[in-house]
Amino acid sequence: MHDNKDEVARRVRIAARALGRAGLVHAYGHCSARTGTESFLVCPSMPMALTPVGATCKSVPVHGDLPEGVLGEVRLHQQIYARHLQAGGVVRFMGPNMMALAALGRVPQPRHGFGCYFQPGVGLWDDPQLIRDDSRAVGAIDAMGQGRALLMRGNGAVVWGESIEAATVLAWYLEDMCRIELVALQTGLADTAPIIPEAEAETRATRAGRIIERMWDHMTAGDPELATS
Repeated sequence: MHDNKDEVARRVRIAARALGRAGLVHAYGHCSARTGTESFLVCPSMPMALTPVGATCKSVPVHGDLPEGVLGEVRLHQQIYARHLQAGGVVRFMGPNMMALAALGRVPQPRHGFGCYFQPGVGLWDDPQLIRDDSRAVGAIDAMGQGRALLMRGNGAVVWGESIEAATVLAWYLEDMCRIELVALQTGLADTAPIIPEAEAETRATRAGRIIERMWDHMTAGDPELATS
């Protein structure tokens, strides 16, 4: 875990802008990074691509009420951090391919390399309402199970990783996984196209070779706060 909150906040802001540039968020969406077992920092409540350099990231308790000014669906982050002590970052996003697949009430299957990083599978929360109360947040993350990703029908997705960098990259991976699934559906091959078996998927989901780091570098290239690294 990172104890320097200024450094954690900088990384959260960089992630927010990267997600915006990648088209994974627009006016809506949020990301966060853990600062300890009982707290995390969330990006400002504004369009993420517009996050200013040095903007304040609010501290949120893992357990308890949301601070004033923090978006209601940050309850999803609370549930993830409470259940997964290894979770260091969370991203709530609305990529176009993922939104289309979620609206169909479908989850993507591991058909290509990026899809292998979500074993034992992507969860589905079959409710289009915004998650702005604790009971819905609990139900949604229950539906995620032991996986790292959840599609919410008509309402986007949430992913978590060991760090804010990993969570940001996994958001990109999930969007691409949904793109492949939509192609399978559009071609009529969804029922016959190959799915990568669990054992093969676990082997393919390597973190060696700076897999996460290289995609993070790609997504954050040119960010104004990288110069302070």
